[in-house]
Amino acid sequence: MRNSNSRSRRSFLKSTSFALAAAAGSQVWFPSLTSAALSARPLDEFSYSDVSITSDLHKRQLHESQAVLMSLSEDSLLKPFRQMAGQPAPGEELGGWYTYKPDFDYRQENWEGFVPGATLGQWISALARGYAIGGSEATRERILRLNQLYAKAISGDFFEKNRFPAYCYDKFVCGLIDSHKYAGDPDAFSILDHTTNVAAPHLPGKAIEHDVRWRPGNLDDSWTWDESYTISENLFLAYQRGAGGRYKSLGKDYLDDIYYDPLSENRSNFVGRHAYSHVNSLSSAMQAYLTLGSEKHLHAATNGFAFLSAQSFATGGWGPDELLRAPGSDDIFASLTNSHSSFETPCGSYAHFKLTRYLLRVYRDSRYGDSMERVMYNTILGARPLEADGRTFYYADCNFDGRKVYSKNRWPCCSGTYPQIIADYGVSAYFRDEQDVYVNLYVPSTLHWTRGSNKISLTQTGNYPFDSQMQFALRLTRSEEFAIHLRIPVWATGAFVAVNGKRVSSAVEPGTFAAIRRKWKSGDRVELELPLANRLEAVNDTHPDVVALLSGPLVLFAIKDTAPMITRGQLLAAKKVASGRWQAETGSGPVTFLSFTAIDEERYSTYLKLS
Repeated sequence: MRNSNSRSRRSFLKSTSFALAAAAGSQVWFPSLTSAALSARPLDEFSYSDVSITSDLHKRQLHESQAVLMSLSEDSLLKPFRQMAGQPAPGEELGGWYTYKPDFDYRQENWEGFVPGATLGQWISALARGYAIGGSEATRERILRLNQLYAKAISGDFFEKNRFPAYCYDKFVCGLIDSHKYAGDPDAFSILDHTTNVAAPHLPGKAIEHDVRWRPGNLDDSWTWDESYTISENLFLAYQRGAGGRYKSLGKDYLDDIYYDPLSENRSNFVGRHAYSHVNSLSSAMQAYLTLGSEKHLHAATNGFAFLSAQSFATGGWGPDELLRAPGSDDIFASLTNSHSSFETPCGSYAHFKLTRYLLRVYRDSRYGDSMERVMYNTILGARPLEADGRTFYYADCNFDGRKVYSKNRWPCCSGTYPQIIADYGVSAYFRDEQDVYVNLYVPSTLHWTRGSNKISLTQTGNYPFDSQMQFALRLTRSEEFAIHLRIPVWATGAFVAVNGKRVSSAVEPGTFAAIRRKWKSGDRVELELPLANRLEAVNDTHPDVVALLSGPLVLFAIKDTAPMITRGQLLAAKKVASGRWQAETGSGPVTFLSFTAIDEERYSTYLKLS
């Protein structure tokens, strides 16, 4: 959430839609949008309660983030709402962005009071998802109580006095519809209707872009930074979940077709746009397809993701300095020295997971899962934890001299998306259709589902991506035939699958889902081997000797005080010496490489210049 002054409509890709292109040292694809490709019904998500993740790191992130949200004072959470409504407002200020400051000036270094109350809806959403995962009654009671307190405090004055009325409204919609679906709040929809009634007179009525003045009065530039062009997704979801037809109509009203129309024709207008919010907006385009059947919006999201892939770091992150860039430009390379603000991690990961989840469901293309996996292991899973005093990890740093640091601002926007993306790991790991199950993320976990009266579980174990093999164990009430589809990453040459110790004879092709169809019985075992050969990816075609070292989905970050002299062969020969740690031998001594999740205070570099 920031100001982005430069806006360009310059198209940077004129090639035919859906052709393969090369950018940033890796392949970018344009899936076919033929009627045949869209003939299958989109895959369904499992519910939050269907997946139990047992990975220590994933579990710790969820536990810690939920604990922070449960610890916050309810009076402090409601304080800006009560202040802006002229109500008594007891309790201490949370501080940071969350605080209400009528005299806030964005030109000052201290941004306390930038967007008061904005993250409450996201925190309620995260608690509702956490309740669905863990079933804590204390969590549900807190959700219902916060919603009632919010309903008494929310007013038109909140939206009138806020720089981000649409942004805040969007988060409240999300929190309330998640409260209804995942926590069973019987009053959530009536509170949503009340929120919509008081918010509507203070919203623009349609999608308004960054830096466009629409509010009356002599207001400074920060009043033009609202993000109404992102809100259709949650409005369509509200309609789908039964909140009423007005939300379908509102979702249509806020579709940003000035942005989507060129993308639907494979013409990029990305350059200079605020990165997170415009990638997030592509999920609204996907919901326009899923809700309205609009193939134009599907085309926009599909092409938009391809453009995004063409300007991404090896980590899967994008948007240095929170701006979208053109593939083929030198901006991504330049950011390795001129910026530490490489990828807005919790917000960007949240948007990236949602978009790739939608696209994977529609196309059943495993490469969207590959992209999601990169972002998970190389950015958000290694983020510093959210702290109860509002310290928040904001940027994953791809600079030649990178470090993990907290944002200088407390309770920024990423403090809202951090607990949401942490809760979403499970629903991103598995999908299903009428017959089969799809395994997308390889994370120790157990999936539970039913087929009629047959209760089935699939338990995944292993130490991937630090080891190459995953194991899956099935439990069923009775034997039944269906297929398990395993994502085979595009880099996984030589992958194979074994069932009950016997290697399957069918080919396992990288860049696909490998389908193992049989009549499964309780106790059946599946093993998947994904060879983790080292490989290099250049930052772009212009700088083929500035490369990142990867093993499977992991970027291996060089730990260093000074840039090492290292050759291509020496990098490719790097050996794993411990879990999360590699070492390469050079003429001047060994160089250590760590996964992002293993980095603490060390200085590191994502890319190295080959000698």
